Amino acid sequence: MTEKERAKKAVEFLKQEYPDAICSLNYTDAFQLLIATRLSAQCTDARVNLVTPELFRNYPTAEKMSQAPVEKIEELIKTCGLYKTKAKDLKEIATRIMSVYGGKVPKEMDDLLTLSGVGRKTANLVRGDIFGLPAIVCDTHFIRLCNRLGFVSTKDPLKVEQKMLKLLPLSQSNNFCHRAVLHGRAVCTARQAFCEKCVLKEICKKKLEKK
Repeated sequence: MTEKERAKKAVEFLKQEYPDAICSLNYTDAFQLLIATRLSAQCTDARVNLVTPELFRNYPTAEKMSQAPVEKIEELIKTCGLYKTKAKDLKEIATRIMSVYGGKVPKEMDDLLTLSGVGRKTANLVRGDIFGLPAIVCDTHFIRLCNRLGFVSTKDPLKVEQKMLKLLPLSQSNNFCHRAVLHGRAVCTARQAFCEKCVLKEICKKKLEKK
């Protein structure tokens, strides 16, 4: 079985296991997803979802957040950790979106990467979930799973992204990432891979090598 065939099987198996997989962050539009994702750095999605209702009640748009005192943003996101840096980034993101992009979150990778604190993982999440573009969100769960399946042998997010874009059906790339995260949390965890109950075991290179 070729790598592409195994990747296609992985897509099919995870789709059956997690048919309704979506981003675990709560948001209503591109700006709110961008902000929630920035807040999620070194913080759980569950914690972010506790913080963002009040944050977005006060500052639901780039225009509103760009006008907010950074101290007020700090107060609202304090429990997310690294709140001073994040508050500064949030205000700068909103300000740049207003001044450069007319109040709308851009969809091009190069434009998204000009926003304060936004890296490829965040940019890909926005591009995939909001704009429906082929996107690989390389979080730790996704990278671990791709390594264990034998698709990559690196923890470099950019290299993993580039390789998986070549292997995965482009129309399924973003949904596959969400499903891979769920699988990485539930079955193929950092501490232990529960191979016997894994729906991917028949196409997992590491598992096949043990036979």
